[in-house]
Amino acid sequence: MVLSSADDRTDTDREGEGSSTIKPLGPDSLMWQYGFPRAGLLIAGRSLLLQVMHPVVGAGVRDFSDFKTDPWGRLDRTVLSLQVQLFGGQRAADEASRLRKMHARIKGTGFDGSPYSALNQAAYAWVHFSNFDTILAFDRWFAHLLDAEQEERLLGEWRQVGRMLGIREEHMPADIASFGAYVDDMVAQNLVDNPTAQDVLASLAMREVGPPPWPLFPEPLWRVLKPLGRPVLRDAVVGTLPEAARATLGLRWRDADERRLRAMAALMRTAARGVPDRVMQYPMAYQAVREAKRYQRMWANA
Repeated sequence: MVLSSADDRTDTDREGEGSSTIKPLGPDSLMWQYGFPRAGLLIAGRSLLLQVMHPVVGAGVRDFSDFKTDPWGRLDRTVLSLQVQLFGGQRAADEASRLRKMHARIKGTGFDGSPYSALNQAAYAWVHFSNFDTILAFDRWFAHLLDAEQEERLLGEWRQVGRMLGIREEHMPADIASFGAYVDDMVAQNLVDNPTAQDVLASLAMREVGPPPWPLFPEPLWRVLKPLGRPVLRDAVVGTLPEAARATLGLRWRDADERRLRAMAALMRTAARGVPDRVMQYPMAYQAVREAKRYQRMWANA
């Protein structure tokens, strides 16, 4: 695909406006009530896999990402960026500007020999909305906290963040029904198997991955948990993919796999009951959840 210069510019680039003109999410948002559960780490690879199946994103990750040489660092930076976008208040505008400038430098030659740009609007939007699709997948499988009306509200907030990132309106689904059609169309018409997608699939086996640099994961514990985590991670990522995406990647998913994933999801939902927010949520998300609860109490008592 040969990209025009117009394809490479976001809304804010076109209009000469900064992302600070878009209101960031705050304590009145459903996103701040929901937070960013640590358990979502289980299917973080799903987002990355869907993203790199887009040939523009896959080529950019191949050429510019360090996810193979520094997987934990890359994951930490991605999670932090998402938290700032969602819960950072005015810092969210600065993070959106940083991301646009960073992606403006990501250009090269794609898998098919044609030039690519990371600010291609279709690819740029897909990165944002594949993250939203993974949030819905996590909730539908592992949390069961959102009803249909709340999913609509959350999509509206995700669109708000998308505007801050510079995604144009025509690349953002208007409601959950059109979002489902958008994902189906992306998978059927745009996503492909490619070497970067195969690298992500290979990383699920964690053969070359050392222990995460986190205090709760000393190397002896990692040696014990690593072989147990491989099938769990594979099931969670592969099993929650759209069926058509699995077919594109040539991944087999049997009835026995489905039953195993459903049993694991039910166990996780049960285990999560009563876990305090301080433990369940990432730190920035935990503060957002507290602020949202304070906001709700204030209006309830008004």
